[in-house]
Parts: sequence; C-alpha cells; structure tokens
Amino acid sequence: MERIALGPDAVGVSRLCLGAMALGTQQDEELSFAILDRFVELGGNFIDTANCYMFWEGDGTGDRSELLLGRWFAARGNRDEVVLATKAGRRPTFFGGGMDHSEPLSRERIGAALDESLARLGTDRVDLFWAHRDDRDTPLEATVAGFDDAVRAGKARMVGASNYTAWRVERARGVAAASGAAAYTAMQNRYSYLKPRPGAVLPEGGHVHAAVEDLDYLAHTPGTALLAYSSLLSGAYVKKPLGEHYAHPGTDARLAVLDEVAAETGATRNQVVLAWLCAHEAPIVPLVGVSSVAQLEEAVAGVALKLEAGQLARMHAAA
Repeated sequence: MERIALGPDAVGVSRLCLGAMALGTQQDEELSFAILDRFVELGGNFIDTANCYMFWEGDGTGDRSELLLGRWFAARGNRDEVVLATKAGRRPTFFGGGMDHSEPLSRERIGAALDESLARLGTDRVDLFWAHRDDRDTPLEATVAGFDDAVRAGKARMVGASNYTAWRVERARGVAAASGAAAYTAMQNRYSYLKPRPGAVLPEGGHVHAAVEDLDYLAHTPGTALLAYSSLLSGAYVKKPLGEHYAHPGTDARLAVLDEVAAETGATRNQVVLAWLCAHEAPIVPLVGVSSVAQLEEAVAGVALKLEAGQLARMHAAA
C-alpha cells in the first residue's frame, strides 16, 4: 500500500488508516484480530483509536478498543511495525456521562489520559496523540503544554487536532512556536464526497466537517495532512439511507457523477470515493472502519485506484 510522509519526522503512514473504534465491541475479538491481521498483510500500518471508544455501548467505559489493540499487539509482537494513534478529550468524566461531560484538555488531564491509554494499549508510546476536540474552556496554552509534555517524555511522537478548524490549529501552532513546544501536525475531521446541506447541524455528536478553508490550509502547510473520518458515511453510499442533512439537490448531482465514474472504472461507489479523497491537493488519509475482511479489502483497493484527470474534474464540479 502506498505511504505518505506525516509530521516533522516524515513518518511513513499507509494511504488508508484503519479506524479501530468498533473493534472489541461491535466486532468480537476473533473478527477484530482477523481485520487487523489482514490490514497489515495488505501493507497497512496506520491504526487510529481513542480513549473513549465506544463508551456509549457495552460497559460504558470506552476502554474496549484500546484494550483489544493491546491484546493484539501482545499476541502478534508487532507494535514497532504500526503507526498507532489515540486521543484524549472526549472520555466522560463519570460513568454514564455523555459528550457534555467530556474530560478537559488541561495539562494535567492530558498527561493522565495518555498514561491510562498506554496501560490499556500495553505500550510505552503512541506515534500520534490527538486532541479529540477543541476545548474552548481550557486555555490553549495549557493544552499545547500538555501535548508537548507527552512528546518531551517520549510518550508521543507527534500530536494532532481532531474536530478543530484550521484557524484554531494555526493559533495553537503559533502558541507552540512561541514556546518551542510540539505543534499539531495533522487534523482529523469528517469529510467525504457528498456534502451536508449548508448550515445543517450534523446529528452525530461532536462531528466537525472539514471546510474548504481547512483543506486549503493543509495543502499549504508542509508535513500536515487530514485524516478524513466518516469518509464512507457509515455505509450510506451503498446500503444505508442518507440522513436528512444530505437532502439537497447537490447530493443527487454528485451521486449521478459518482455512478458514472464507477461504471467507467468498474469500481464500487466506495472505491471511487476513496480514490477521489486521495487525489486532493491537500494530503488526505481516509480513515475507515470496517465490519468484515471483505470490506477492508474493498477499501484498500479503493485507495489504490487512480482516477483520470477528467473524472476528477467532473466529480469536483458536480454541484
């Protein structure tokens, strides 16, 4: 699988990032291990999780994804072969709490959250440590210092910002530059071929959609990239109904062009969407969660698909 360089050390990450959110909950251990094993066999090395997945299901702790990955690393002995990412900032502060009760991104909590994640993952460091949200109630200087502590302690190689806007990332990078701290080197936002209706509020709590300005920022900030989550809209391109927030004429126009390109290439809708994402000027790494090995293999073929310039132009131009 093709790799791109990420961060100040130009770490090579696979063109597809495997989202581990549902591993250990919706996918049992046997299936989770099979998906992870096949991902590595296909050349993937980039795996993303968080310290809160999936607190809304199962025992409500949010521990299961990290614990599952820890058992897989222990069983396979391959931790050094994987670029591992986890997050802090969305774990509820008490059992039964929700998004409105997320842990703060204070300097102290960032350090404690990372230590807890490392214990669950069975490792002494992660490669990319994300702020899971933009905590506007905590001074940005404190958040930047907390993530810098992780890098200086050797517990994180890079840091990134999930569900931020580009101007807030740039402000944080300015704070980091002024103090010699580690700077955010990646963004993780929702992004796909179909666009929500302008002004629509996404029903999924905490999701922040990447804007044109965010992509422009990343395209002109060397070493950065966008990890695009919900890149396949949780199956809505092929089997699930699109939400009300995608109900507008642009959706019909884009789906028509998507189907044209799929027919021309012999690829699936999902594969064409992934190929379109990878062809952006801004470096985009699709973040995909799968529920079967077959879905994983389809996604890997998608990021390997190269669309013609005319096909890309038609897809971009569809209103």
